Amino acid sequence: MIVYGIPNCNTVKKARTWLTDNGIDYEFHDFKKQGISAEKLHEWCAVFGWETVLNKKGTTWKKLTPEQQQQVKDENSAVAVLLTHTSAIKRPVVEQDGKAILISFEEELYSKLLK
Repeated sequence: MIVYGIPNCNTVKKARTWLTDNGIDYEFHDFKKQGISAEKLHEWCAVFGWETVLNKKGTTWKKLTPEQQQQVKDENSAVAVLLTHTSAIKRPVVEQDGKAILISFEEELYSKLLK
């Protein structure tokens, strides 16, 4: 299992704590330091939809200019923004057996899918 995110994100911290508390082993991928590929973002968009992968509620999105925000109209334009502004990726993303299965953290979903 791989958990993608950034270590100082509160939602990522909650997810990682839950995984540890439940004895679930995982590898952490810090996409701020380790990067993220366009291919990986497209995979996640195929599973969750680009509107979900792009976190419009976060600070990073809100700091973009209105012009930058208006340019995001589809998956390709969203991925372009996410490659440049990785903090705008909704997180964490959890992959199991090479497939994305969870995005963000909801304890009920984690309990259902990972226990």
